Amino acid sequence: MTDTSTPGTDTHPSPTAPKRSLLTQLEIDTRLLGMIGAFVLVCLVFNVLTDGRFLTPRNIFNLTIQTVSVAIMATGMVFVIVTRHIDLSVGAMLATCSAAMAMTQTDILPKMLGLGLGHPLIPWITIAVGLLIGAMIGGLQGWLVGYLTIPAFIVTLGGLLIWRNVAWYMTDGQTIGPLDETFRKFGGINGTLGETWSWIVGLIAVVLALWALWSARRNKIGHGFPVKPVWAEAIVGLIIAAGILGFVAILNAYEVPTARLIREFKARGEAMPDGFTAAYGIPYSVLLLIAIAIAMTVMAKRTRLGRYIFATGGNPDAAELSGINTRLLTVKVFALMGALVALSAVVASARLTNHSNDIGTLDELRVIAAAVIGGTALAGGIGTIHGAILGALIMQSLQSGMAMVGVDAPLQNIVVGAVLVLAVWIDIVYRRRTGGK
Repeated sequence: MTDTSTPGTDTHPSPTAPKRSLLTQLEIDTRLLGMIGAFVLVCLVFNVLTDGRFLTPRNIFNLTIQTVSVAIMATGMVFVIVTRHIDLSVGAMLATCSAAMAMTQTDILPKMLGLGLGHPLIPWITIAVGLLIGAMIGGLQGWLVGYLTIPAFIVTLGGLLIWRNVAWYMTDGQTIGPLDETFRKFGGINGTLGETWSWIVGLIAVVLALWALWSARRNKIGHGFPVKPVWAEAIVGLIIAAGILGFVAILNAYEVPTARLIREFKARGEAMPDGFTAAYGIPYSVLLLIAIAIAMTVMAKRTRLGRYIFATGGNPDAAELSGINTRLLTVKVFALMGALVALSAVVASARLTNHSNDIGTLDELRVIAAAVIGGTALAGGIGTIHGAILGALIMQSLQSGMAMVGVDAPLQNIVVGAVLVLAVWIDIVYRRRTGGK
């Protein structure tokens, strides 16, 4: 009998077909699910140890803005590690970019162009300068790795020493501040959407996420690929919508302190109405991270550059024989890493409201750990952007939780180091059992 069913549409399984598990039908990545489970476990444990203070809206808000800087760099580190390289200089590079941007807005622009703090062009010129410097430093290191074939470990280890001290010489070892008010809004607490706009953005995000699911399903059907049952698609959509709106609800539950509201009303020459309240909502830095995550994911999955990066990481010799300019690709990957470091410098210095000498210290280890914990294989060829961001969130949750419990800083680093080693071991075991996928 001829099968007349349309390819890609839902069909009833035959009585003899093996039953698929719920996770299989939902097509949920078990490794991602395990990471989410680990994150939830960490949160619950610290919530118990802190008598319920860890999962308060205030702490979750602080946790998100503290994660952004490392998470942005972790998205770029995915590409670096996927191509079988490493970048140990990101923390020092962040310091150099931060110093350059701080000097630009407090010294260079006022002297050269007469633009003082508060001028509307200050933050955007500053960010452009930071991006240019970051991309140039990254591109230089990529050229040394790709064209001079110096191992990336050595190049970026040298960069760690060089750029940290370049930053020190640029500022004479001084803390530079205060920074421009608009620039500081990228740090988090000084720049948020507020309650109403947070709900609007959250609803738009839900609509776009559901549209993306529907579009992906339609494309699979159009090309004759199998698709999930409709009920499974609906469950995935509900989970995504609940996650987005739940996140917005938590951030909106963190209210602006009354004393700060009174100061803001007084600065405008107004009296605050009785009973007036306001919520922080989504920070601008989180929106920046989301935008970068979407752009990097699209780059990884939908562009020629992304395909070349993963192909090179999977088999560099075969990639080169197929016509990919792996040397130029290395320069591009490191330049992209440098630009992302500059954006992280914007967030980090804006959150601190100044540039300090110790900014970015040990960030290289946190960024690499976030990428590896997120599933990026050190052997190259495998990695995800969302996994790296989740890895950064887990790392920050561990550190924040231990700080709230009162764990000494040296012991915190010991725990983080042990977690990194454990994550790599679990990743090795997982890939062996799943055939390296």
